[in-house]
Amino acid sequence: MKTILKKRILIPVLAVTLFLAGSSFVKSDFFEIAKQIEIFTTLFKELNMNYVDKTNPAELMDTAIKNMLEDLDPYTTFLNEQDVETYRINNAGEYSGIGALVRSFEDKLLIVEPYKDYPADKAGLKAGDEILKIGDIKVSDFKDNASELLKGANDTSVDVTYIRQGDTKTTTITRGAVEVDAVPFYQMIGDKTGYIVLSKFNAKASGQTKDALVDLKGKGAEKIILDLRDNPGGLLSEAINVTNLFVDKGELIVTTKSKVKKFNSEYRTRNSPVDTEIPLVILVNGNSASASEIVSGGLQDLDRAVIMGARSYGKGLVQRPLKLTYGTQLKVTISRYYTPSGRCIQSLDYWHRDEDGNAVKMTTFNDFTTRNGRKVQDGGGVLPDIEITSAKANELTMALLNNHIVFDYATKYYYTHKMQDLDSFTFSESDYQDFKTYVSKSDFSYETETEKVLKKAMTDREEVIFNDAIENDFKTLLLDIEKSKVAALEDFQKEIQQKLEDEIVKRYFYREGLYDYYLKNDEAILAATGLLGDEGKYFGILK
Repeated sequence: MKTILKKRILIPVLAVTLFLAGSSFVKSDFFEIAKQIEIFTTLFKELNMNYVDKTNPAELMDTAIKNMLEDLDPYTTFLNEQDVETYRINNAGEYSGIGALVRSFEDKLLIVEPYKDYPADKAGLKAGDEILKIGDIKVSDFKDNASELLKGANDTSVDVTYIRQGDTKTTTITRGAVEVDAVPFYQMIGDKTGYIVLSKFNAKASGQTKDALVDLKGKGAEKIILDLRDNPGGLLSEAINVTNLFVDKGELIVTTKSKVKKFNSEYRTRNSPVDTEIPLVILVNGNSASASEIVSGGLQDLDRAVIMGARSYGKGLVQRPLKLTYGTQLKVTISRYYTPSGRCIQSLDYWHRDEDGNAVKMTTFNDFTTRNGRKVQDGGGVLPDIEITSAKANELTMALLNNHIVFDYATKYYYTHKMQDLDSFTFSESDYQDFKTYVSKSDFSYETETEKVLKKAMTDREEVIFNDAIENDFKTLLLDIEKSKVAALEDFQKEIQQKLEDEIVKRYFYREGLYDYYLKNDEAILAATGLLGDEGKYFGILK
């Protein structure tokens, strides 16, 4: 135990050493940090040596680190060896495995999306399948993330037992190389407009975006739609390089500012562009974050593109992985980034919390100007030049997604409806009414902010003025709110139905089919195509 203990204690000590090496601290800071480290290591040693039952030093340390970091922002995280490998895979864009998006639960793994023609798909797995056993290991008995058991070298096999629509089945998956494309789809819309989906900023992002852009121009594209919706970000360098495809060499795209001087940097474009004149529309939504906001915010500030959709996520923080001992890392927020106009689009203030410990959302914004003098603002993501109503997130739709109601209904739909081709798909009004019935019979529930306030008021009531009549009024109001949630399924039908259609189309025609469906049915793409067809309106927005 002593040997293990020494190894584990090295982690926070080394992390602090690395941090101090690049920081400018006054003398009292060094003393305070050294003092707290000594207290912690002494406590950790005495606890493990003297506690009445046998302890697990590794688990205790993991809990201590995670709890310490919870008081900071959610992007500052400790990466164990397994996490480091996952982080590397996400950035590299390739790995060996089964080729499927998998969600982990306590007693099962759920196949969320098998990728077309990859091992899981070839083995017959479908979205909605619940994996119970991997080889001889029951998922419910495996303490760590059981999805790791699905990974392995190319051409190795693994047997899985799963449940589909109540029936237990087995299959053998032969693992293989999985390519994670940054640009999973691009295509012409009509004769003159090219459409490119950029889904992530891994190491392939700028190269694949450039290839798509050049290919589309070769096919006659005179206008481009770059779709960054639901792109969570990734590598800062790739964001600069993607922006560089549309602006001249030497343009300032990002400035980072930190308390550590060496992290203060200006990032400029370094390469020759592909096309600095082609009309460009960028689509964003509430899930477009980080590197997506660098591209969209930068091109907006330079008046190089019209931004359409919904306000982006608002992540203006930069992280860097710092190597620790034994293959672990600390991914730490080192700076804030600023777009060419000087704005930081960070939406949440993690250093000021409300009474429930939640980060405070920015409500006061500062004005900045683009190169042509247009007004833009900081503090709340990138606000589109043209907003698309259906692209906006709402509380009910997010709750239906987060509670997997949309996913589960799509699974039900897939096994009760046949579909020959994409053109024949129509989600009818009767289908939506069936969905409403499904929701009403499920255990779905969500609590609005108004309900939270009312329930808190009832809990903290002042007996002098809070009589039975007032309490009954509160309860009646809560019941009315509950009824209004059902009505909201009608009010937000357009937004909810779009999410349902997206999930259903993927079941039959994979993600490639979904993008084909978008070209004919997606409101934002249709609006962007219309804008690019009206040169007067397009250039009028930018000038």
